[in-house]
Amino acid sequence: QVQLVESGGGSVQAGGSLRLSCAASGGTFSTYGMNWFRQPPGKEREFVAGINGNGAGTSYRDSVKGRFTISRDNAKNTVSLQMNSLKLEDTAVYYCNAEVYSSTTRTYWGQGTQVTVSS
Repeated sequence: QVQLVESGGGSVQAGGSLRLSCAASGGTFSTYGMNWFRQPPGKEREFVAGINGNGAGTSYRDSVKGRFTISRDNAKNTVSLQMNSLKLEDTAVYYCNAEVYSSTTRTYWGQGTQVTVSS
């Protein structure tokens, strides 16, 4: 199975920056679509950002456009999320997600990392 491990979470003041990383193992990473999701306290999990296998295509939820940047390093089997100008509403558990394509698409999730933004 594909295993995903997030790191880089923590506490930061509003307006600050944080960089999350996700390390993948167990397959051909360069063929996976990779995504970041988050779950704010008391709310449902929501999509944050995604990137395709070769890194050429990215997508973001509207509320993070211009502030967050997703990237990947296929030589190191990692995907990152650079978060700038953080807001209180960015507080959430952030999850790494992999889309593995075969006859069907399988999804894998990391355990999550907490990001807390304070005023």
